[in-house]
Amino acid sequence: MIQRPERSEYGDFYAHYISLVPAEGELYDVLRKQSDDMFVFLGGLSEVEGNYRYAPEKWSIKQMIGHLIDSDRIMSYRLLRISRGDVTPLAGYEENDYVKSGQFERFSLNELLYQYKVVRESTLALLATVPEDAWKRVGIANNASISARAQACILIGHELHHWEVINERYLK
Repeated sequence: MIQRPERSEYGDFYAHYISLVPAEGELYDVLRKQSDDMFVFLGGLSEVEGNYRYAPEKWSIKQMIGHLIDSDRIMSYRLLRISRGDVTPLAGYEENDYVKSGQFERFSLNELLYQYKVVRESTLALLATVPEDAWKRVGIANNASISARAQACILIGHELHHWEVINERYLK
């Protein structure tokens, strides 16, 4: 069982994401259920709903899905490197630049959902390969120390954060 990280295992920027992760349950199972729930929800949306923005300057749901895909890839890569003992500092990224460059609106909702599912399955496969003693390994990401298990929690909490945004701002 992957234990939740101690507060000393991650920087202040990530505290909110980690606070969103349920206190109980195996992290693999939490991520699996979260993925299944998100896939069902997003799969029920129309193209019109996928292009919806709650304000002109805000991301559409398609752009948010693209952001989740990109973030999953980046955070999984960080998790891989940290869990394998690589201590090379890992750079941060500017999410708005990635969304703009990704041009996610050119894809159908189904294409984005396929990408989301494939990327998330890869992340789940990675979690299943991390040895027990590797979860406490620490690396540097975005100029902050972070353990492998904290990175796994950030991955979960980041999507939960966006799920809250969807519920509060897109589903009114």
